[in-house]
Amino acid sequence: MKIVEFRITPIAVADPPLLNCAGLHAPYALRTIIELVSEDGITGASETHGGERLLAQFEHVRSAVIGRDAWDLARLSRAVEEQLAPVPGETPVVMPRESVSVVASRIFGAIEVAALDLIGKATGVPVCELLGGRVRDEVHFSAYLFYKLAGGGGEGDDVREDRWGVATDPAGIVAQAKAMIDAYGFRSIKLKGGVYEPKQEIAAIHALREALGPDTPLRIDPNGAWTPQTSLEVGKALAGVLEYFEDPAPTMAGMAEVRRGLLADGNPMPLATNMVVTSFDELADGVNADAVQVILADHHYWGGLRAITHLGTAAQALGLGLSMHSNSHLGLSLLAMVHVAAATPHLTYASDTHYPWQSAEDEILAGGRVEIKNGAIQVPTAPGLGAEIDQDALARGRERYDRCGYRVRDDRAEMRKHVDPAWEYLMPRW
Repeated sequence: MKIVEFRITPIAVADPPLLNCAGLHAPYALRTIIELVSEDGITGASETHGGERLLAQFEHVRSAVIGRDAWDLARLSRAVEEQLAPVPGETPVVMPRESVSVVASRIFGAIEVAALDLIGKATGVPVCELLGGRVRDEVHFSAYLFYKLAGGGGEGDDVREDRWGVATDPAGIVAQAKAMIDAYGFRSIKLKGGVYEPKQEIAAIHALREALGPDTPLRIDPNGAWTPQTSLEVGKALAGVLEYFEDPAPTMAGMAEVRRGLLADGNPMPLATNMVVTSFDELADGVNADAVQVILADHHYWGGLRAITHLGTAAQALGLGLSMHSNSHLGLSLLAMVHVAAATPHLTYASDTHYPWQSAEDEILAGGRVEIKNGAIQVPTAPGLGAEIDQDALARGRERYDRCGYRVRDDRAEMRKHVDPAWEYLMPRW
């Protein structure tokens, strides 16, 4: 099943002004759509992060993809890594906390999803069956709450309705949670923290517990905005309240310090991460330091769907829990998350998703948005990922990308533009 065409399409989707420890979301989130076309005219697709740098990396590996059999994934992975390796004597251009191997994992991961979608469509098999078979018929997701300013995203004549309203205090967060539950039936709740003074975010979690009752799992993720000492104070204040405590402090050493302090205080609350363990290379260090008890998997980072099933096996053997990380995304990424969660027995926590924050008018799937009902998505039974791309919608996403002018995510710049011209990103801040 030879690949004869490799299409790379950048798109932009409206994104509301959501706050996090790194700043403020821009009016548009950038995504990249990958399409692989076989010699018999079948197309497999995937979605991943966006921006010009990523587009250049995909173009750089084009020769490794065209002409290759879609089944030839092991050698494709090696070829992608070789293509992206730096020229001897040159310094590779990577982002902070990245390495050449991490970049190769992200590029290959997107191509792998499209290849599996192509294979599934060609053979009449859902992707989860290609990954070893489904162990569940529905996948549960968690509401992803954010502190939020007024606005619904978009700019100029593309400004969107503010569906969720302002949330800058505990009452606003509770209102947002209730609205998410009413709309989607979520049974688990996660708050993106690291925005305001820790005592205000502690109050928000306690307000959620009071409003939603004792049976709703709660999580908070300040993205490393707190020192280990502050993290311990927050952990003490939220003992017995959180399902898990995600990335309270930066660095592996900081997380290990928090863990030791919690245990010394008689608090076994597990620590979760998508920041200090983001690849197999970091897994042993996380276990040896007892810095992490729950890994947040993400096929966009770890090297594709098969890598996540392998991570599930490793996590189970090492006694680690497994959840799933999310970034601003559309339905194609969401379906890939559903398939890999369906085929990974150890992925038992409700997964993160930003999907409610994105607008229906930006969806590129034929037939529209993926349905979330009672906090869960039914695992598709159709071949591949279970969906086709609406090419007109994809073209509109490309036009939006060309028109909006955003080419890299920069939350600090947006914070300076709309909130405080002198604002700086600090890790940790408190």
